[in-house]
Amino acid sequence: MAQLLATSLKAVEGYEQGWRSIPASVERQVFLLVSRMRENKKNRKSCWVIKKCPPERKKQCPAWEFNAGKLCWFISGTICEGKAQTDWKEKMKICRSCEVFKSMVQL
Repeated sequence: MAQLLATSLKAVEGYEQGWRSIPASVERQVFLLVSRMRENKKNRKSCWVIKKCPPERKKQCPAWEFNAGKLCWFISGTICEGKAQTDWKEKMKICRSCEVFKSMVQL
């Protein structure tokens, strides 16, 4: 895991034991790795379908522009809850309760 995250084994042990807080860059990378492992196991719908985004919102959203509706949680600047999400911590507060993200991390 440390090798995949380009960090030290001690750092990973610290995250696991709760001695260190997980940096946003590491958290983001872990979620991306998990999503790639699950990509073929679940036939998920795009975020704009699940959230029923109106056409004008979709056209402004980077997830729509890059056809990445299953990775909306990973992309900065997505338009969730009516405004562009630019800060990772604030974005993840929204994403953690979103069914698009939850479907990726649930067993």
